[in-house]
Amino acid sequence: MMRKSLFALLAVFLTVSASAQDSTRLLPVGFKLSGSADVYYKYNFNKNATDNKTSFTGSHNSFELNMLSLKLESSFKNVGMVADIGFGKRAEDFSYNDEKTRLAIKQLYVAYAPTSWLKFSMGSYSTHVGYELVDAYANRNYSMSYMFSYGPFFHTGVKADLTFGSHSFMVGVFNPTDFKSATWGGIKFIGAQYGFAPAEVPFKFYLNYIGGRDTFQTRNDQLDAVLTYQLTPKFGFGYNGTYSMYKNGISTNWYGSALYLNFDPTESIGLTLRGEYFSDKDNLKVYGDKTEYPEGGSIFAVTLSGQYKVGGFTLIPEFRLDHGSKDVFLKGEDVPKANSANVLLAAIYKF
Repeated sequence: MMRKSLFALLAVFLTVSASAQDSTRLLPVGFKLSGSADVYYKYNFNKNATDNKTSFTGSHNSFELNMLSLKLESSFKNVGMVADIGFGKRAEDFSYNDEKTRLAIKQLYVAYAPTSWLKFSMGSYSTHVGYELVDAYANRNYSMSYMFSYGPFFHTGVKADLTFGSHSFMVGVFNPTDFKSATWGGIKFIGAQYGFAPAEVPFKFYLNYIGGRDTFQTRNDQLDAVLTYQLTPKFGFGYNGTYSMYKNGISTNWYGSALYLNFDPTESIGLTLRGEYFSDKDNLKVYGDKTEYPEGGSIFAVTLSGQYKVGGFTLIPEFRLDHGSKDVFLKGEDVPKANSANVLLAAIYKF
């Protein structure tokens, strides 16, 4: 039933989008329709599709249709709504706790702003935690970081956003992480964010938190920091650091740190170098097999991505090298390796 409803919604969006090319008057005042599509080809030098330990690019020597997104926004005075759906493997991986379907609700929420500095929202939204986003066009690297892949993807609940000049605050109550529906046990998570973005300086800083008891009654608290600074019109950098703590009789954790260096020699051409360190000493994520990796391990990954942009089109050639402290990768089907190298070509279009 849900799948039929989602396909009906997709059909409406496609009809409106096609008609809007002939007459923008078909979209009522206060409505905005946008969308994107991304496809890619990836070759893994270990010749193994399972070598990918991060999100959305789990393939080898294959052309892949990753995701089609359509986003409808509407506002009237101080109320509004956002409906954002995705279709494809990327959308399915993003909404992994739902029934297996290539069509997923990425965001769906209704908002009310009683004053200029306060807004309430109820529904489901992409996480406030981390540097990277689910939509390919919003990232400069096409492949994802380990911190994004093992952190939260989205939250469903109610939140309040407060803005006072350069300072912003968010606090919310949510279902357990990455669940759009949670009718068991009254389990809820608390989320919060502090932001600082002075208008006179090209600098942004965010301190994020999400915490609560998960579906296994394990306490999970994650602290996350993001900062960006545009040093010159052509060069800027970003940083993301995160620390995720678990407690259920014993205390365990994983953490990561990533630096993004961005260089844009022209409006059409850009380069991004991402270096990331990911620690999984307590066998929570990448090194989950305690028998094979009794002391856990870590990953250091370097990704170099280019961007060529023409209007809404972006072409991304990318090279990535991941190095594990233990032989967590495989060459072929059964030869353990500490390294995994990939080349990738992605094409993205946003309207």
